[in-house]
Amino acid sequence: MLWPVTTTTTAEGHLAVGGVDLVALAQEYGTPLYVYDEATLRERCQSYHDAFAAHYPDHEIVYAGKAYLSPALLAILVEEGLGLDVVSGGELALALRCGFPPARIVFHGNNKSGEELRAALDAGVGRIVVDNLRELERLIALATAADERMAVLLRLNPGVEAHTHEYRQTGVVDSKFGLPTIDDQAERAVARALDAPALDLLGYHAHVGSQIFDLEPYAREVDALCRFAAAMRDRHGFVPREVSPGGGFAIPYTPEEDRDAASVDDLAWQIGEAFRAATARHGLPLPHLTIEPGRSIVGPAGVALYTVGAVKEIPGVRRYVSVDGGMADNIRPALYGAEYTAAVANRMGPAEGPAERVTIAGKFCESGDVLIRDIDLPPLAPGDTLAVPAAGAYCLAMASNYNLAYRPAVVFVRDGAAHLVRRRETLDDLLRCEILPAR
Repeated sequence: MLWPVTTTTTAEGHLAVGGVDLVALAQEYGTPLYVYDEATLRERCQSYHDAFAAHYPDHEIVYAGKAYLSPALLAILVEEGLGLDVVSGGELALALRCGFPPARIVFHGNNKSGEELRAALDAGVGRIVVDNLRELERLIALATAADERMAVLLRLNPGVEAHTHEYRQTGVVDSKFGLPTIDDQAERAVARALDAPALDLLGYHAHVGSQIFDLEPYAREVDALCRFAAAMRDRHGFVPREVSPGGGFAIPYTPEEDRDAASVDDLAWQIGEAFRAATARHGLPLPHLTIEPGRSIVGPAGVALYTVGAVKEIPGVRRYVSVDGGMADNIRPALYGAEYTAAVANRMGPAEGPAERVTIAGKFCESGDVLIRDIDLPPLAPGDTLAVPAAGAYCLAMASNYNLAYRPAVVFVRDGAAHLVRRRETLDDLLRCEILPAR
């Protein structure tokens, strides 16, 4: 699914989402503009509930907030019954400010500060996922001093390679994340956690990467977790009550990927079968399962809108079409070669001429600021509205003020109505933290 589930074309030949004309939205709120379809968000949440209820009933869906987090989205997650995975004090503070239930929050991160851990303890978050031995000792000290008992999972590095970009691989041996299982670090963490009255060790967590199309690594990851769990049972008498294989399920960004993409039901079946097989093989009971989708919930709901500006022809080389956004609002293509597709939102009817192969360039002062390389589109002219689907995840979350760009406005649409949930930044916003020199 490349476009939101409510995507249609108006009588005027304009692209519409949620019953709202995207060209009209671009005119009202300016571009770049990010539009989220509430129906798609809710449908994706429900698809996870339904798929795992069918294939692994003892489960919990925990949304990975790093993909995109906002008060408007948090309200929907609460209504849809999802938990929340946070990785920083800022994400935790936003969730608490918006009234997200602390017991449904899972706190991740490979270098949590003492202040962040203390905030998590004070808030009463549901679980802390411990990444390393230093963090484990720090958490024990804090929880003991606060006379609290904290539920924890140990994040393991299982040495499983997912077939994705190297920047998105998090379960290989050479990774900054998790306790390695190739030596005694993970086992030492188990023994220490069991010995600490201030901790309630629930089980294990791992995450092998993101934007994963091939589901086979999940089966290897689950087997590695269960193999480690069996060893810890034999050596320390500990049987995990909860195990999480993380998230990382891919979404299609191009028509070619859309044809080959697995479904959430495929993912749930694969993980459910992997746990049944691995626990039987290693003589373990089936644990409570937590799964942490982020991109695959919010990504398909988002559409980015841009306005076409300069068109530059380099004879025999390339035709550049520049838009008014780029790497400041979507750094993914520049960071790790992410690919997208696009449509001309103000001309969705029959093409007026043959398609042209163009490269969509951003406006920022970097040669690598290219959103889409070599895409066939109807002839583009200045003022056209370009719509990029699957823009809901990791665009706004990684947006910056490079070249002092103002981060975009965000609109949620539903049943023919549009709601501005974040206004475009202004110069005053950019200066808010600056201390101006006396004149």
